[in-house]
This record gives sequence, C-alpha cells and structure tokens, in this order.
Amino acid sequence: MTESQPSVEVVVGRIGRAHGIRGELTVEPRTDEPDRRFVPGTVLREEGGQRRLTVDAARWHSGRLLVRFDEVPDRTTAETLRGLVLLADVPEDEPPAGEGEFWDRDLVGLTVLTADGQVGGEVRRIQHGPQDLLVVRTTAGEERLVPFVEALVPTVDLEAGTLTLADVGGLLVDEDDR
Repeated sequence: MTESQPSVEVVVGRIGRAHGIRGELTVEPRTDEPDRRFVPGTVLREEGGQRRLTVDAARWHSGRLLVRFDEVPDRTTAETLRGLVLLADVPEDEPPAGEGEFWDRDLVGLTVLTADGQVGGEVRRIQHGPQDLLVVRTTAGEERLVPFVEALVPTVDLEAGTLTLADVGGLLVDEDDR
C-alpha cells in the first residue's frame, strides 16, 4: 500500500498466550482472512497505542493461529502482549478474497428492497456471530435482524446501493402484520 492510497483501519486479531520459548504468540483472528492479514512483512498496530509489530512468521497449529513478530524475541516479551488488539491498514478499495463476500463497510447504508422492489429499510450494521446478521432499520422505524445468507438476501448491488430480500415472510414485518 502506498502512502497516498486511502486506507481503512480494521481489527485483525487479539493476542493470546505465549507459545513456546522463542516469542511465538497465539492470536485469535478477528478477520475472515487471517492468511491474508498475517503475512510475513505485514506491519500491524496496537489498538489505542503506538506499538507496531511486524509479522515474521505465521502458521496454524492444532486449530490455532501462531504468530511470531520481529519485535518479540522471547517468551518473556511475548507474555507482556497478552490481550493486545491488533489493527491493520487495508486499502479502501481492496475487495474481499472470496467471490460473493462483502466488507461490513460496503453493506452498511445499503437500501433494503423487498422482493417486489419496494423500499423496506436500510442496513444499519452487521452483527457477527455463528451466523452474520444484517441489522435493518425498517421504514416503520423498527430494527430487524436478517440472516445474511444467499437464500434470504439473493441480490447485493453495491453500485445501485441496494440489497434485495427474498420473498420470505417475517423478515421486515411480522407474519400477522401482513
């Protein structure tokens, strides 16, 4: 990324326990693309602080991400970093790695259309969990949670600024209110 290229700050992980004696750390990924964010040479920042950490190596071990940073020579130093939240600067126009995937920042603010093309609300935020949910502010002023799956949200048109819901009752209004 060049200095003049606009970027977005994103949370990519949280440091856990030290692993071994050579300064390796467990990292709880807070990104859908840890293999893209923890590449050797990547400089990450501490949330709310000035510390910068350069990824020296990253690998998966028993389902955990282990990362070694240039600035962390040993276990003693590694143990002082536990709980640190890591940030990365990502180019604003960088697309997600997978087809049909979207950044939260791309979805927030989209106009929600019903299957028949009527405005039903606006995406206010994304709620992450086992299932990603769109938090939609309906035209009636209510907040509704819509599972962000292709069966319920078949069309996302970023250029038009819209996403269209499937013709499934109960998404934006209760069934008995129809």
